Amino acid sequence: MSRLMVSVSGVRGIVGETLTPFEIVKFTSAFAKFCGGGKIIIGRDTRIHSLFISHLVSGTLLAMGCDVVDISVCPTPTLQLAVEHSDASGGIMITASHNPAEWNGLKFVSEEGIFLTPEQHKKFVDLVEKNSFKFAEWNSVGRYIQDRSFIDKHIDKIFQIDFIDVEKIRARKFKVVVDCINGAGSEAVPKLLEMFGCDVIKINCDGNGVFTHEPEPLPENLTELCEAVKRYNADFGIAVDPDADRLVLVTEKGEPFGEEYTVVQAVKIVLEKKSKSDGKSVVVNLSTTKAVDEIAKVYNAKVYRSPVGEINVVKKMKEVGAVIGGEGSGGVIFPDVHYGRDSLVGIALILQNLIEFGGRISEFKETLPKFEIFKTKINIENVNPDDVLDKVKEVYKDAEINTDDGVRVDFGDSWIHIRKSNTEPILRIIAEARTKKEAEELVKELRTKLGLK
Repeated sequence: MSRLMVSVSGVRGIVGETLTPFEIVKFTSAFAKFCGGGKIIIGRDTRIHSLFISHLVSGTLLAMGCDVVDISVCPTPTLQLAVEHSDASGGIMITASHNPAEWNGLKFVSEEGIFLTPEQHKKFVDLVEKNSFKFAEWNSVGRYIQDRSFIDKHIDKIFQIDFIDVEKIRARKFKVVVDCINGAGSEAVPKLLEMFGCDVIKINCDGNGVFTHEPEPLPENLTELCEAVKRYNADFGIAVDPDADRLVLVTEKGEPFGEEYTVVQAVKIVLEKKSKSDGKSVVVNLSTTKAVDEIAKVYNAKVYRSPVGEINVVKKMKEVGAVIGGEGSGGVIFPDVHYGRDSLVGIALILQNLIEFGGRISEFKETLPKFEIFKTKINIENVNPDDVLDKVKEVYKDAEINTDDGVRVDFGDSWIHIRKSNTEPILRIIAEARTKKEAEELVKELRTKLGLK
């Protein structure tokens, strides 16, 4: 039986099995107490159970005396932006992100519009475990309102990015195929592209919550999109995950641009446009491609690395004043809009990159530093993950090791990173080298040394 996953990324579980109404009410009540009442903004993805969970969350918050602003179906970054640019004391996004259809969850957003920091998360979990809440009296329950204007406000904020040349992008008349897996981006992503003058061909954009393929936007799950890009002779393709915080691109050849390169292209255009800034810095996580480091060198920018997890990247970005950041899973974080992974921001940045480059997206990819990543995972339901990580440290004790998040071992132009997932009961293994074969060999060698199948 799966267990409820609780981490800085929120809480996730299988609906009716581990994520029950009782758990939803408990976590929501604790969050209301954590926020100290006030106004809470809630949003949801399109999963077939997200609506009933939204009703549970809303009712619980009202019973705790909180006012609720329900912004309905929207991307997670839209919810974050709504909280950041309001007087709300927090926000809850109902989503299980890239997890399969039977999963759902709650992402908790602080009054800053970002996920809870590890320190805040600990205080919040302590409240959950105490499970002692005082509900409001009959005449002190909260007020409920709906406000569906935030997708437009999100798009408006993107159009305010000072270096985005909207008219030049519109003049290019890009043809783009979009796969939103019928998720939370089904309205926002095509709308943004259409406002940029793109000819948009939509697949899986009905917003009905029925996932027509595995929801994580990995190459093996995007064959329909790749074929559609070639069939329609499109300039490129776009895929997002169910809550639309991750962006993945497909070239005009119907080939993956590479989810790691979503953040690489973002770093390139932002550093180029911020070239007059002093002490420019970039923050990415420990599992993100070294191509970021090579781009940063060109613009004399410093790269900092954080543990995996959006809040860890954001926390470091705020600490060092980074102008751009993100994660190699397709997440772009651009503070000029808001502090959160945002597929819509990533789309605007790739459009600007392409009009300045002038050629096709596959040609643009060839101008970026070349690295290959290989990813795999180990089920740890019957394994002590800490024992595995200790063994990794022992095996590679003579190499350059970082233990901020699992164990990362660097070998110059290549590296390997093994860590516990924040969202699934697995150990993730990620390796990168100049070629895919070299990256695969690093993983094979690690498995052999650890005695893992």
